[in-house]
Amino acid sequence: MCYFLYIASPLTLGEVRSMVPEGLTADLAPGHRAWLQRLHPSARTVAKLVIGACSCSLVRPRHPNPIDDERELRSRYSRLRVPRSQVITALERHRRGSLVQSRSSGAWSEALAAFVVEHARNAGPTLYLLQFAHQESENAEAGVPASCAVADVRRQHDRWLAEGKPIVVQ
Repeated sequence: MCYFLYIASPLTLGEVRSMVPEGLTADLAPGHRAWLQRLHPSARTVAKLVIGACSCSLVRPRHPNPIDDERELRSRYSRLRVPRSQVITALERHRRGSLVQSRSSGAWSEALAAFVVEHARNAGPTLYLLQFAHQESENAEAGVPASCAVADVRRQHDRWLAEGKPIVVQ
C-alpha cells in the first residue's frame, strides 16, 4: 500500500507530462478513468502522478532509514489485514520512490502545488484524488468533489489535498 495521486485533467496526457516537475511522472490510470470522469466530466485524461512507483513522497516525509520510512505503511497494512505477500510487493514498490528522490519532502509538496497552480492557469478546473491503496488500480468510489481555489493551494501547499476526498482546483 502506498499513496497514489490521480489527476482528471481537461488536457491531454502529453500536455500534462510537459508541465510536471522533473522527477514526477504522469502515467495513464485506466482503472480510475470512468469514475473520475463521472466526477469531473470535462476531463480528457485521467493519470496518476508518481515519483518512482508511488506518490508517497508528495504527501509524507521520506526518512533516510528504510525501516523508519516504512513504519507508517506497515502499521496501516496491519490494521487493514493485508496479506504478507501483498505487503512485501507494496513495500518494494514504495522503495523505488526513494531511489529517485531528487528533492526533500517539503520541496515536493511545493513543486506539486506549483504544478497544480500552473495547471489550473492553463487548463481550468481539474480534479485531484489522493488514495492509499495496495494496488494502483484499486477503485474505491469517492464522494462528491470538494472545491478549492488556486489561492488556497498556493497558501497551503502542504494541506490542500486530503486522502480519499476528490477535490477540484479552480
